[in-house]
Amino acid sequence: MLVLRSALFNLLYYVNLILWMLVFLPLFLLPRIWFIRVAQAQARSSLWLLRVVAGVRLEVRGRERIPAGGLIVASKHQSLWETFALFTVFDDPCYILKRELMWIPIFGWFTIKGGMVPINRRGGATALAAMNARARHEVRERRRQIIIFPEGTRRAPGAEPSYKYGVAHLYATLGVPLLPVALNSGLYWPRRRFIRRPGTIVVEIGEPIPPGLDRDVVFRELQASVEAMSGRLLLEGRRELGLDGAGDRSAA
Repeated sequence: MLVLRSALFNLLYYVNLILWMLVFLPLFLLPRIWFIRVAQAQARSSLWLLRVVAGVRLEVRGRERIPAGGLIVASKHQSLWETFALFTVFDDPCYILKRELMWIPIFGWFTIKGGMVPINRRGGATALAAMNARARHEVRERRRQIIIFPEGTRRAPGAEPSYKYGVAHLYATLGVPLLPVALNSGLYWPRRRFIRRPGTIVVEIGEPIPPGLDRDVVFRELQASVEAMSGRLLLEGRRELGLDGAGDRSAA
């Protein structure tokens, strides 16, 4: 049953995505914020399919901690899930993503229209400066929520953390609050697998870190906050799924 429900969800997820992409096309003539609202509607439809077909629900804890206006959201990254689900948590999200994703036909056009911030991972200091400048415009002029995955790529639940210092540079440059976010999506939507395990994915929002602090201190504080929340959510998810104390090695 798990395999069948997972296969059905994956089919419907991509069919739904394609249909929404067709809806998106005429919106290129409309203001960017309209495009974001439709993207949020698409994300909600995907979460609805995930709940109804695969039995995977969403719980967000700590919404009241989200500051108003522009900020940096530093989120754990375990799955494809958060790349669309976080659209539903924040008002005007702006993802920092690999530059190469903007080269994909149609999908890349949508990221450009949505005002996402590209990063050239091989560009060194010059690329980092360009990313910071673009993010500064989005967060200060448009008061958006910049979503960054500080580890740079998906990490299996329980894997040794590997935070990159770029998030500290971004914090020092933008001068806005930094919001730690943890989740346990990788237990229910494992990377590189099509299985979707029924249960509740939890997103936990930590206490915002105010602007103006020393970047080295903030880098350590961010990692400590996210990892502490992630550890709790990992244990909670494993209990719900009935996994042993060693975790699910197949999610790696």
